[in-house]
Parts: sequence; structure tokens; C-alpha cells
Amino acid sequence: MKGDPANEMALPPELMARVRQIQIRVQRLVSGTLQGSYRSNFRGTGIEFEEVRPYQPGDEVRSIDWNVTARTGAPHIKTYVEERQLILQLVCDTSLSLDFASKAKTKREVAAEVAALFALVAESQQDQVGLCLFSDRPGLYLPPKKESHHVQRVVREVMATRSGGVGSSLGAVLEDQLKRLKRGSFVLVVSDFLGLDGDEWEDPMARLARRHDVICVRVFDPFEEELPRAGILPFCDLESGEMVEIDTGSRRVRETWRRKAMERKDKLRDALRRSRCDLIEIATDGDVATPIIACFQRRSRGGAATAGRR
Repeated sequence: MKGDPANEMALPPELMARVRQIQIRVQRLVSGTLQGSYRSNFRGTGIEFEEVRPYQPGDEVRSIDWNVTARTGAPHIKTYVEERQLILQLVCDTSLSLDFASKAKTKREVAAEVAALFALVAESQQDQVGLCLFSDRPGLYLPPKKESHHVQRVVREVMATRSGGVGSSLGAVLEDQLKRLKRGSFVLVVSDFLGLDGDEWEDPMARLARRHDVICVRVFDPFEEELPRAGILPFCDLESGEMVEIDTGSRRVRETWRRKAMERKDKLRDALRRSRCDLIEIATDGDVATPIIACFQRRSRGGAATAGRR
């Protein structure tokens, strides 16, 4: 994946190095298994008319073109071909909360890795890839394209774009996609889903899922679900800037933390289930490809596709 030197120069060297690391990791993850799973799950936008030809024994009667048959006096049928090219629209959160990391990788890096992985597989299948960023307000929009350098642009934008503020524009972004996207597209929403009010985005998500294939990827840090016993720790809300101290040595504090995390997770799962969207959950200390492949396998079997770690 060769980049645009002008765009690379716009990023600090440290950030550009991290972008390249993500690209290398993603290249290694892309395999025949993942490509095959992707293609079997997402088949394109439907069928396209090919031609009208004379009826032959064995052709389906319902395919007869009665207008041509009446005009020529001989039975003719319409034939169609499957439209294989798919539009993959990435909808990625760029909120400051994605910069949190208790281990080596931030949620932002994992989100970029997920977006790049899907973009690279889509590119290998000659599909178009688009990108839409959001935080407390709608951000950059890149219309779907089929270009070799697009994957690097996706990684670069997800890694470099940061936006603060309270609230979410996910609902507004989904409404915009309802107007823009060709029916039958594949929409991938990547976020930590923290601070997102389901009342704001659930209805447009459900309407989007009726027209398109929608998968949501929740990226999370294990620390957000399970506090370690490490005494009193200072915490900074990355979006509000507020500093608080939490006594992680307190069993009551840890249990409350765990319970609230589970409540948030269950609320998200219920909202996506009502919207008929699949959910993949990926931890920052885990493997990225395995939950994605597991989701594809569940979808192939016709089962619910909530994949990841409880």
C-alpha cells in the first residue's frame, strides 16, 4: 500500500510510524479465510439485467418477457447477472475517549486496525470503500471509491482525527447515510459506544439496517469492564477533562464498576438486536481477526452474530 507523500508529511513522524505499524499488522491478518468469509457474507447490491434471448427448454416461465414474445411471435426470456461489486461504508468514531489505553494499544489504534482490515479485504474484492467520521458532530466524509491508496487514507484519517465535546452525532450521520448510500450496501460502524444515547441513534440505525447490511464493532479496553486492584488511581475523562480518583482496592467500587459496564453492554446489545444489526466486540488486548471471522461464520449459519468476549 503505497501512500501519498504529501499526506504522509502532514502527520507527525510518531503518528505516521503508528499508521505504518497498523498497515503491516492488517496486511498479515488478511488471509484467504477472511476474504472468503467476506465474499460469502456480502454478495453485492443485487442483480442486473443482461439480455433478452429466445426461450429454451428448461428456462423458467416466470422469466418470459411477454412484450418481446408478443412482438416477435416467439417466446423470449430476460436474463440477469449478479452484481458482485459491493459498497463498504465505514462509519468511524473519532471521539477523544478512543485515546484511552491501559495496555499497549489505544482503542483508536484498534478501531483503525478494524477499519483498515475491512477496507483492505473489500479492496481485494474490487469493492468500493467509503469513510464517514463522527464524534460530537459529523466529521469528514469520503465517498465510496475503488482506489489502491484508499486503505492508507482510511487508517490515516481514523488515527489523526480527534474531536472533543459532549454527546454524539451518530444519529445524524446515519440519517445522512440513508440519503447517500445505494440500497444493499455494507455499513460498518466502529466505536467504543461510550456516551452514545441510544434514543438518538437507534431509530436511524434500524431504518439503515432495513436497507443495508449493518455490522457494529464495539472496541473496548479491558480496564473499562474490570478494574484491577491497584489502590487509588487518578482518572481523567478524556472528553470533559474532569479528574477523579477511584479506590480500586474497594470491593464495592470494583463491583459497581463491573455492574455499570455490564449494564452499558447489555443496553447496547438490546438496542442493536431491536435494530436487527450484528455486533462484534473487540478488546484492545485481543486478536482483531478472530471475532470478525466468528461473526462471519455465525452469519453464514443464520445465527445471531454477537461475537467477542463477555
